[in-house]
Amino acid sequence: MEQGYVAEKEIQIMYADTDMMGVIYHGNYAKWLELGRMQLIEDIGYDYVAMERAGYYAPVYNLNVTYKKALKYGDRAFVRTWIEENSGIKTVYGYEIVNGSGEVCTEATTTLIVVKKVDDEFKTVAFKKTFPEWFQKYEQIKIKK
Repeated sequence: MEQGYVAEKEIQIMYADTDMMGVIYHGNYAKWLELGRMQLIEDIGYDYVAMERAGYYAPVYNLNVTYKKALKYGDRAFVRTWIEENSGIKTVYGYEIVNGSGEVCTEATTTLIVVKKVDDEFKTVAFKKTFPEWFQKYEQIKIKK
């Protein structure tokens, strides 16, 4: 597998992020994946706010998370994010959340689509046609398999 661009963002783990077992509550991971996506998009010069101002949205269509090692309050953690697939209709982001020692604690993917609100309904649109420059940038940075 040939490496593409990987964004990295440190996650600030707070005591409020833990559950009764003293580990990070699983629901926090979806929020951290979004932080990773936002970092990658910002790193390459785009942002969701501009997309939304243009009347488009990018909802999560699918989310897969595998928890490999628990994170706890006091740990350092980083989310690494990259593009795995960019079909023109859907984009698959890949993630690793690693601890301060570089151990992979979580692996995940999210699949996002682009929609436009039309008559109070959301209609799927082609990312490739609606945002051609953004699509091409993803093609340049995605992980080659």
